[in-house]
Amino acid sequence: MTRKPRQLHLTINMYNVGQHEAAWRVLADPRSFYDVSFYRNVARIAERGTLDAVFMGDVPALIEDVGHRPPQALEPTVLLAAIAGSTERIGLVATASTTFNEPFNLARRLASLDHISGGRAAWNAVTTYHAAAAANFGLVDVPSHDDRFARASEFVDVVTKLWDSWEDAAIVGDSSSGVLTDTARVHEINHEGEYFRVRGPSVLPRSPQGRPVLVQAGTSAQGKAFAARYADVVYTAQPTLKGAQAFYAEIRQLAGVAGRDPGSIRILPGIVPVVGDTEKQAWEKKAEIDGLLDIDREVARLARVFGVETSDLSLDEQLPAHVTNAAVRPGGSQGLLQATLTLARDKRLTVRELIAHNGRGHTLVVGTAEQIADEIEQWFSSGAADGFNLNVASLPAGLEDFVERVIPELRERGLFRSEYEGVTLRDHLGLEHPKNQFETEVV
Repeated sequence: MTRKPRQLHLTINMYNVGQHEAAWRVLADPRSFYDVSFYRNVARIAERGTLDAVFMGDVPALIEDVGHRPPQALEPTVLLAAIAGSTERIGLVATASTTFNEPFNLARRLASLDHISGGRAAWNAVTTYHAAAAANFGLVDVPSHDDRFARASEFVDVVTKLWDSWEDAAIVGDSSSGVLTDTARVHEINHEGEYFRVRGPSVLPRSPQGRPVLVQAGTSAQGKAFAARYADVVYTAQPTLKGAQAFYAEIRQLAGVAGRDPGSIRILPGIVPVVGDTEKQAWEKKAEIDGLLDIDREVARLARVFGVETSDLSLDEQLPAHVTNAAVRPGGSQGLLQATLTLARDKRLTVRELIAHNGRGHTLVVGTAEQIADEIEQWFSSGAADGFNLNVASLPAGLEDFVERVIPELRERGLFRSEYEGVTLRDHLGLEHPKNQFETEVV
């Protein structure tokens, strides 16, 4: 049998109205960040481009400077359920915290989304490091990094048990005998652990995908081990090809150690594409939106990432040694910190240049459709990525540019699908239907 050529996987980050801090300022309606029609339109554009999925990030707290940038206002599972009714094939990735949810309720919400969408749901499992979120849930501070990941591991174990608590063949639907469900195929999970006690079973039959796709985005040692054990898809911030290759190899190696098929995980670094008819035009497009930035606020934001004072950063100088030499700082996103430091060190960027990159640690590619496709193909073919999570400057314009210009180029090179070949997100990603851990023999 001829092996099918490997294909790219592409998702779009729909975090509010775009990656750029000034994205809202180029929209006709600044209130778009809480308008469901805005996100439905973005999802339909993504579906027109046959992308694998739309991705919704989330933090259960107001962490943005809302005086000058919109927050992620709408709850992801609710918003994606609304989007499901306006689309047919595009996958739906919802972020939800294992620190500030309970397994039973979240398992039910995500399984409901999978049923509602016909098998297109995914869960981006995060542990949440923001103290502001802790304050919204009656805590003085977030638990320690180790405690959050210990809870997350048990949380995912409970959720997957609940998703499996109904076997695939549990629904009989025999109206003549009056038997709706074979109750021998519906199982209490009777979980008792350090963090949770959950009897089960789920109130929902097993969903179309068996389980929603599991996504993870941690880059700490615990985050990588968690991804290797559980994740179907791994998001990561990798500003350099060499770093992406090392991360890719490490996740695959850790998956093998965890007893999984290393090829069953899709690794998608973030990319920030800016497309123009010419490279010069693309840079002019970027400069135009960059001109809307407030540099003082951007310096302050960068200082918060590094855990230093704004006075420690000089706009037209490289980062000082005490910033670049720090490996880990308490609190904050370690992945974002390390990706930003790597970018600054490897490209010897000044603070001003680092702000202009504004990819939050992701690789920036500015140029023509051919140049952007060249970069994507290089990463894809050299063991650095199975695809990318697109972080465009502004929505929907940045996505439309990518779909109308870059997607045809990728298709022409045989790297990306021209149409969906399946129905579920697992189909798009080339993932198998997961075996049910409670499955019994069919009599």
